[in-house]
Amino acid sequence: MPRTLGQVEEMISAKLACGVRATIIGSPVGGGAMVPLPGVDNYAQSEDDLARHDAWLAGLVDRYPERLRAYVYVNPFGGAAHLHRVAQTVRQPQFVGLIANTSVAGRYLDAPEAEDFFALAAEVDLPVLLHPPAKPAAGAGLENLLLIEQLGRFGDVTIGLACCVLGGWLDRFPGLKLIGPTAGGALGLLVEKLDRIMRPTHWDGAPAPPQGPSPQQDRPAAGTARSAMGPPRLMRRLAALAAPPSSYLPRIWVDTATPSANAVDLALRIFGPDRVLFGTDSPPLPHSESGATLDLLDRLGVTGAVRDGIGEGNALALFGDRLPPAPRDAVASGR
Repeated sequence: MPRTLGQVEEMISAKLACGVRATIIGSPVGGGAMVPLPGVDNYAQSEDDLARHDAWLAGLVDRYPERLRAYVYVNPFGGAAHLHRVAQTVRQPQFVGLIANTSVAGRYLDAPEAEDFFALAAEVDLPVLLHPPAKPAAGAGLENLLLIEQLGRFGDVTIGLACCVLGGWLDRFPGLKLIGPTAGGALGLLVEKLDRIMRPTHWDGAPAPPQGPSPQQDRPAAGTARSAMGPPRLMRRLAALAAPPSSYLPRIWVDTATPSANAVDLALRIFGPDRVLFGTDSPPLPHSESGATLDLLDRLGVTGAVRDGIGEGNALALFGDRLPPAPRDAVASGR
């Protein structure tokens, strides 16, 4: 684990020095490992282990109630007992939402088996931060940890958010509150491509035809003409979307946890200025990232109501009164 994950007081002090008064903490791997390790399966953690991890987070919030709130880690495919415990835990006042992986053991959340998870998120009516896992599906084949961190996980955010849209979950559960880190990955660059999934021009504007055989199915005889783009079940779900996929993007929140000013600028235009949250991914990144993110907003010339929204207003609208109240001195000074 990065050393900064244990520096709670240092983190709070460094952020206060930059003007950041509160942080939502949480782990995208529960109590597991943040990097791929031989023999370590983050999805094999016991409920007792995960409960101890949540109790540790709650203890930190109790220790610093004006500075911290937390997410509860959830495995979207963890089963009924797991989801029940998560539902009970997230109702505790120390927690403000859920944190789940964009892919789980190579599987994305458009899978029908994720329905119980999305139903839970809708029931508790709290935000879900969709964070890439230690072993992102989009990083399959990458061995270098830095490539996994900077490329694989970024790609997993992109595909993971898209799969939530294409899976129809925002139609089925209109109140879902999904947050994508790193300014939503590259999703903002794929607006037109998302819509082409519904109406691919190279298929004469018709929905893409069904998938060819899987390795477990009989293959067609040699020379047999067959079109292949997606499994029939997925195509039926795509056809059932109430609107073009791109139209769902303004219903997703993203954060500023990226070193790219271009990515944040694009997020403001695609997702909307009321859907961008101040985020730094610090820790595990160095505590100086808070100041770096503020500098990034300066370089973009983000001021006035838009900057106030990114800094706090959008988070207050999303999380409501579950966030730490502003200290009296901050209220008195207008901060």
